[in-house]
Amino acid sequence: MKTVRFDDANVYVVGGSSGIGLATAKRLAARGTHTFIFARRPDVLAQAAAEIAVVKRPGRRVAHRPLDASNFAQVAQVMNEAVAELGAPDILINCAGRSIPRRFEQVTPAQLEETWRLNLGSCWNTVQALLPCLKARGGYIVNTASLAGLIGVFGYTDYCASKFALVGFSEALRSELKPYGIRVSVLCPPDTDTPGFIQENQTKPEETRAISAKAKLMSADAVADALLRGMQRGRFLIVPGLESKVALLAKRLSPGLVSGVIDGIIRRVRTRSGR
Repeated sequence: MKTVRFDDANVYVVGGSSGIGLATAKRLAARGTHTFIFARRPDVLAQAAAEIAVVKRPGRRVAHRPLDASNFAQVAQVMNEAVAELGAPDILINCAGRSIPRRFEQVTPAQLEETWRLNLGSCWNTVQALLPCLKARGGYIVNTASLAGLIGVFGYTDYCASKFALVGFSEALRSELKPYGIRVSVLCPPDTDTPGFIQENQTKPEETRAISAKAKLMSADAVADALLRGMQRGRFLIVPGLESKVALLAKRLSPGLVSGVIDGIIRRVRTRSGR
C-alpha cells in the first residue's frame, strides 16, 4: 500500500476548531501540511487557526472557513470555494459531531434527527461535496466515529445509532472508493478530554457516569497521535488506546462477558439509588 504523505499535502479538517480535530490539525501542520480547518463558530475557528499557525512549518499555509457541515447546500458552496482558493484536499478528516447522553425515553424526535444530521450527515455531506476532486487525484478520508460506534453504551442510544451507522458508511465507502486510489479510515476513540466531553457530563444518567468512570479518559493529543500512526500503517479501523483495543477484542470474543460486566455496574447504581 502507498504510504500516506503528510509533507506538502493539503489537509481539510472539518470540526477542526477544538478537541480531536484541532489536536490533529496541529500535528499535521507540524509535519508540513497545508492545513485548512472548518467549523461553525467563527471566533473559536479563528483562535484555532492562530494556534495552528504557531506550529506550522515555514512556507506552509493555514486557513479557516466557517461551516455548518450538517447543511449540504452550505457544504457544497464552501467546499467549492475552498477548492478554488486553496486547492483540492489530499486528506479530508471529518471530526464534526456531538453527543447529548440521556435515557432513551428522554431523547426527543428533534434530538434524534439532529444527532443523525450532525454525526452522520456532516461526514456524508463533506465526502459527497469533495468526491469529484478526490476521484480525480486520489486521497485519504478519515471519518471520526467512536468506541460507542462499536460497543453500545447505556445513555447513548441516539449517539450509538449514529456512530454505528458511520462505521458502516465508512466501510462501504472504503470498498467503493478503493478503485480510485482513495483510502478510507474510521477513527473510534474512547472518552476523550474535549470540550464536547465536558458538555456531555451535564446530561449523563447516573448509570452512564458509572460506566465511564471505569475507563481511562484519553487526551485529544493522544487520540490525534494514534490517528496519524493508524493512517501511516494503512489501518481502516483506528482504535486509540490499549484499554479500548482490549475492550473491543473482549466484545468480539466474549460479548456475554462484556454485557455482564456492564449490567453489573448498572445494577449496583440502581441499587444504591433505590430503583
